[in-house]
Amino acid sequence: MMRVRTALGDTVGVEVRGPEGGPAALFVQGAGLERAANPTPSETARLLAERGFRAAVPDRVGRGDSSASGPIELERELAAIAAVADALGGPVALVGHSSGCALAMLGADRIPALAGLVLWEAPLWQFPEGAPAWWADVRRHIDAGDLEGAIVSYMVGMPPEWIDELRTSPQFPALVHSWIPDGTALAIVEEQSPGAFLAGLAAPVLAVVGAETFPGMAEAAAAIAASAAHGTAEELPGAWHEWEPNAMADRLARLLAGAVR
Repeated sequence: MMRVRTALGDTVGVEVRGPEGGPAALFVQGAGLERAANPTPSETARLLAERGFRAAVPDRVGRGDSSASGPIELERELAAIAAVADALGGPVALVGHSSGCALAMLGADRIPALAGLVLWEAPLWQFPEGAPAWWADVRRHIDAGDLEGAIVSYMVGMPPEWIDELRTSPQFPALVHSWIPDGTALAIVEEQSPGAFLAGLAAPVLAVVGAETFPGMAEAAAAIAASAAHGTAEELPGAWHEWEPNAMADRLARLLAGAVR
């Protein structure tokens, strides 16, 4: 476990695997629980390390080994991404999952040696009235102290068993405080368009969906790829918002090998 201090004073706990030096994958998880509750990125990091590359899976600010109390605003999460990337030392590919894709897009210009962006099922253009209106409603619940209502509003349209799983966490419902960066970032990216953040990147951008996914995800990936200077839309083995770790490790290894060349 590596512990990294951010420019804004937060301490981030990071699971790091693989050899030092060379390019690394930095996983940016979306809204949810702490790192330990979602084994997929950690398993992918382990498999990527077996392929000779470094991988880092941080706890998001306000979760798990990156404990912090109260609302977590967007700038604190972007500072954490930049600090962990800097601590890794070499070229870094940001691997966003779900709403973590929006954070990766906003954080990409803070990574001097960006090896690429891998964006798994970014939930853009998924809300009937648009992400800015959706997020404004969620934020009203948070600001009013109705944290459970905020979670229900945040997860509108998602399977109800996902909310049931969240209720088992001792951090429920305060865990929604660590979702503020996600909602803010999604609203910003959708309002300004992904191209505002991707068109100027020299690094490759991979917008990826699983073989089984929710309606609209493949179309969103195609639009994201089209907005990037070097974008592609791809499908990998995976189902219902989770990738298959071996397949993702193989794809990341190919991307990072390109950074070495």
